[in-house]
Amino acid sequence: TFDGLEFKTMSPEALDRASYRKSSTGLIALFGYFPRSLSDIIFQSGGLYLVAEGIQKPGNLGALMRICDGAGVAALIVVDSDTDVFNPNAVRASTGAVFTVSVARASMDETSSWLSGHGVRSVAADPAAPMSIWETDLTGSMAIWVGAEAEGLSGTAASRADQLVRIPMVGEADSLNTSVAAAVMIFESIRQRSDP
Repeated sequence: TFDGLEFKTMSPEALDRASYRKSSTGLIALFGYFPRSLSDIIFQSGGLYLVAEGIQKPGNLGALMRICDGAGVAALIVVDSDTDVFNPNAVRASTGAVFTVSVARASMDETSSWLSGHGVRSVAADPAAPMSIWETDLTGSMAIWVGAEAEGLSGTAASRADQLVRIPMVGEADSLNTSVAAAVMIFESIRQRSDP
């Protein structure tokens, strides 16, 4: 037994009906939801932040958390999105990063105010930007902004950026998946930070 936990025994059929995937592994747990806000983020001077606007697919949100964990990103800020950080598909796609990455949910105004208040420069992905990420200084306190899967960044988000940058594309496709674009930009920033 564990202090503070309440256990109930159910039939396998009842567990299967209660399971997210309609088939249980024999154990289901319920936990209270806890909100995540900008006040929960511990600011890191010189840190790299990822801002994801309007993310719709839980799998992409989970992939973004996984990238942030792998790259040592200071925090992921989810802006104007109804996608739950704790959606089972987001948790699964994060491969555990949901427990290791500092994640906050905030509005556009709250995010812009928090970033500017901490002196964090904002760089936003835009396929039409004149400068590529290879030509752009991605060091120092920085927030990389990526947009939703279909629409990309909103005009409002793009207008809040200090600089718009593009990922060079040579094929017929004009953009990348949100999580792929974030990974390319984040790891270019890390490469620049590690160059002697």
